[in-house]
Amino acid sequence: MKAQEFQHKVLPLHRKIYPFAFRILQNKEEAEDTVQEIFVKLWNMRYELNGIRNLEAFTMSMTRNFCLDRLKKRKTMSFDDGMMRNQGVWDDNPAKQTELKDAVNLVRRIINELPEQQRMIIQLRDIEGYTNDEITTILDISHNNLRVNLSRARQKIRENLLKTYNYGQEENRGSFTKVL
Repeated sequence: MKAQEFQHKVLPLHRKIYPFAFRILQNKEEAEDTVQEIFVKLWNMRYELNGIRNLEAFTMSMTRNFCLDRLKKRKTMSFDDGMMRNQGVWDDNPAKQTELKDAVNLVRRIINELPEQQRMIIQLRDIEGYTNDEITTILDISHNNLRVNLSRARQKIRENLLKTYNYGQEENRGSFTKVL
């Protein structure tokens, strides 16, 4: 792959690599460093890139592995505070904004408590919007493994949300009854 081809095919992947790395690493500088490192690695293997069937999946897989290696070094993992923010949902009502922020924080906390593979699958599928085929390539897992882990992750999130909201409702009912 020549420099001009690299510039047109590989460099635009920055728009996907950086947010992906940032969500995993939770650090702007580390995510930027990761993008640089991935591009250096890709440049060094530029003559082999033409033989890769899905360059984006290959690059995302490299990014994932690189980020996981970094996380192992610092022994922590968290996701971006805004990862669940749905653009256009915010309105001018401060109470609604606070309620939505609380819900986003709760979902983020629940996702962070999932096992690593389930966290990654939820991030790629439900947050980043990757297809199942792309995720199986990026994470190097079978379709069956993907479906099972995605289902389990969603079920755990659903159960924790129901527990939290039911607990809150029971707590409110109890206080209300005491007042009466």
